[in-house]
Amino acid sequence: MSITVFVPAHITGFFTIENNPNPLKRGSCGAGFLLDKGVKTTVKKSEIFKANVNQGTDIIINLVLKHFRSDETFEITQDIQLPIGAGFGTSAASALGLSLALNEFLDHGYSLIECGQIAHEVEVSLGGGLGDVIAQTAGGLVLRTKPGAPGIGEVKSFHEDIYIGAKTFGAIDTSSIIGDEFHQINIRKIGRKCLDEFTKDQSISNFLDLSYDFSLKTGLMTGQVRSLVDYFNSRNDILGSSMAMLGNTVFVFAYNQSILQDIDIENFNIYKLNNKGICYDKSQL
Repeated sequence: MSITVFVPAHITGFFTIENNPNPLKRGSCGAGFLLDKGVKTTVKKSEIFKANVNQGTDIIINLVLKHFRSDETFEITQDIQLPIGAGFGTSAASALGLSLALNEFLDHGYSLIECGQIAHEVEVSLGGGLGDVIAQTAGGLVLRTKPGAPGIGEVKSFHEDIYIGAKTFGAIDTSSIIGDEFHQINIRKIGRKCLDEFTKDQSISNFLDLSYDFSLKTGLMTGQVRSLVDYFNSRNDILGSSMAMLGNTVFVFAYNQSILQDIDIENFNIYKLNNKGICYDKSQL
C-alpha cells in the first residue's frame, strides 16, 4: 500500500502574532495565498524504516512520528518543491502532509482537524510559521480571522484565477523574528491595522497594497527585496508585488501568465494560485 499527500505552499502577505501558553491556541491572523507547488509526502510499505527528504533535515519527520505509534515498518519520502526558509511554509506543509499520510497509511482514524493540530503543534515547537498549517487546509487566497490550529482558528477562502511569480534571495530564520519582543510588538500593531483594512475591502489589489505597506512599516523588507518589489510595482501590467512573510522572497501577481514568462530574471519561478488545496493519491502495491 502507498499513500501520497500533496500540501500546497503558503505565502503570507501580512500577519499578527497571537501568543498563548496553549500551543494549539498560539498562532496568527492575517492573509496569504496557496501555490500549485508545495510538499509531496509518500508513505509506503517497507521491510525497514526509511526516511528520505530531498532538502533540509528529518527533524519534522521525527516530531510527527511521535504522534503515530505503530509496529509497522514503512518508508517516508518527502519532495519539497520550493526553497526552505524562504517564506513558502514548507515546514508546515511537511508536517501536515506527513500527519495526513501516516494517518491514512496506519489507519489511525484521525480527522483532518486532528492531523492539522499535530502539524500546528510541531510548527509551534520549532518556532516556525504560526498560521501556515491552518491556511494550508483551505484554498486560494486565505484570510485567517482567528488564531490557532485547525479546529480552533478560523479561515476564509477566496478563489481567483491568478498567476504568481517569485524570486528568492535566501532564507530568513522565522524563529528569530517571531521570538523577538520588539518584532512581536511591531508586527502585532501593524498587522492588526492591515487586517482591519482588509476586512473592509477583501480584494486582490487591497491585499497586495496592504502586504507592501506591512513589509515596509515593520522594517522586514530587505534592500535587495525592495528594489525588485518597487520595480514590479512600477509596471502597469503587474497587479502588485511584495515580500513573503517570513522569507527573503519577492512575490508578484498577474492575471496573464505570459507577462510573467517574459520577465528575464535569474531563478524567477512562476506558479498558479492553488484553489483546490490538499490532494490525496492512494494505491495498492
